[in-house]
Amino acid sequence: MTKTTTSKKRFILDTNVILFDPQAIYKFHECDIVIPISVIEEIDRFKKDLGENGRNARQFSRFVDVLRAKGSLSKGVLLEKSKSNFFVNLDIHAGVLPEVLDSHKADNRILALALTMQKEKAAAPTILVTKDTNLRIKADVLGIIAQDYEPEKVDIEDLFSGIAEYEVASDAIDSFYAEKQMPITDPHIFPNQYVLLKDQANPNHSAIARYNFQAKIAVPLIKPSDNVWGIYPRNVEQSFALDCLLNDDIKLVSLVGKAGTGKTLLALAAGLSKTLDEGKYHRLLVSRPIFPMGRDIGYLPGDVEEKLNPWMQPVFDNIEYLLGSGTNHKRAAGRAQELINQGMLNIEPLTYIRGRSIPHQYLIVDEAQNLTPHEIKTIITRAGQGTKVVLTGDCYQIDNPYVDSANNGLAYVVERFKGEAIAAHVTLAKGERSELAELAANLL
Repeated sequence: MTKTTTSKKRFILDTNVILFDPQAIYKFHECDIVIPISVIEEIDRFKKDLGENGRNARQFSRFVDVLRAKGSLSKGVLLEKSKSNFFVNLDIHAGVLPEVLDSHKADNRILALALTMQKEKAAAPTILVTKDTNLRIKADVLGIIAQDYEPEKVDIEDLFSGIAEYEVASDAIDSFYAEKQMPITDPHIFPNQYVLLKDQANPNHSAIARYNFQAKIAVPLIKPSDNVWGIYPRNVEQSFALDCLLNDDIKLVSLVGKAGTGKTLLALAAGLSKTLDEGKYHRLLVSRPIFPMGRDIGYLPGDVEEKLNPWMQPVFDNIEYLLGSGTNHKRAAGRAQELINQGMLNIEPLTYIRGRSIPHQYLIVDEAQNLTPHEIKTIITRAGQGTKVVLTGDCYQIDNPYVDSANNGLAYVVERFKGEAIAAHVTLAKGERSELAELAANLL
């Protein structure tokens, strides 16, 4: 077995770490990074996949091939930026494992390598990095240090809500209504954070506003003269959401909330208004990642478009509701198809957006909680001149096995962009779909 640098920590990366983030090897500094040969074998099987896993596998293979040209992978290649050494090691030490662990399984061979390296004399700490909970459990039983790969972890309970509350004097609220502004000196408030002003003496006397970071004042929300495609805000959070969705100065909007809070419907209504009514954007582009709750799309009949329809149907349902005001389904479906034929509306999976430049469009990414931080970066960087990006999702309702409520791309964006003047975030708490839906979201 190749000996790594004994003065450094050694991190052994599992396959799921690479599939989650193909650039993971560059996220560890001044250490030895070890990729077991079993991981290379698994990556080789994934590289033909047409989805995100396949793309990440192919990207990682290209990284490794570039490193191979610089030196022997078995002896180690220096990663200059991180000052780490990269190794690919044989995991042929199955004899060190208990008989109950099948040595033909890749996970167990990775454990064997970690156990062998850990037992080397004068060795620095050896840490197995994996997103597989069961593998971490087995590692712990064997006395191997194991940890999750969470470079961008956000504590979901502390996730930025986008809303601040202030108790003020009654005359301050009256002054805000009269002058359409109020100075705010709080150093901890963020650009475009929404403000709820409450009367200290009268709980029924209040005002809502948005914080203008440049002027250091709270300003009134955008209030359309009429409904937005038949939609009125039903609560304070929805008023906040509609404001940032209709504000042309805000280029990135994130809406987080449980099912039924109106995230997608509000985003679509604002997108239709901005695109079709005002002509501010050339097209409304709506997309979502494909992560089925049950079996994958392969079992469905038809071509690729027909297979994808079930996962895009929630978007079609909302579009048809807005176009038909919730009454004439057939007429609404016809209008939606007409807009698609005219190029004003495009509904497609995220798979087709990668690699494109998207200028002058109102881009809505639904179910964004199923994206990794790396994927969300790839999507947002597609935005060209004049494009607005809207991300919606529920961080507690995740179908992607490689992310969770703490390290998904949506939560990552919320925290990273909360201090930026071109971004706004709103957490919607109250369900408005129906009494039954609200009870189900809270009780089940």
